[in-house]
Amino acid sequence: MKILVINGPNLNFLGIREKSIYGDQSYNTLIKMIQDKGTEVGAEINPFQSNHEGAIIDRLQEAYYDGTDGVVINPGAYTHYSYAIHDALKSVFVPKVEVHISDINAREEFRKQSVTAPACDHQIVGHGLDGYLEAIDYIVEHAQNEKNS
Repeated sequence: MKILVINGPNLNFLGIREKSIYGDQSYNTLIKMIQDKGTEVGAEINPFQSNHEGAIIDRLQEAYYDGTDGVVINPGAYTHYSYAIHDALKSVFVPKVEVHISDINAREEFRKQSVTAPACDHQIVGHGLDGYLEAIDYIVEHAQNEKNS
């Protein structure tokens, strides 16, 4: 099983920016956590981070062809206005989970609207970095249910 984990703008600055919101663990810590989770559940984790909308769209489109079985995405600020990422997510026919480290529903008004979530199967907010692990579990469980049905 191959799971693509996409992180959008500024997530490479985890542990540096707004520690009171995003915590003090680094992006490298996140990558190690998700790689370890992949080993635990028998999944190949393919992390990708970009601060550029087009690069995220290109990677999602690549997932259509490369055997990706599920997508975990934290679109960062693109969550709130990128219909282009929404459309790219809709074109990848695998389970998709949107993750946000903070609870976007308890923050500034503009953060409460996600235009990308409707293109995903599930959304996890406010669980810190553990939200990524929950998203991986969701995708693995979904794949097992599909296989058994």
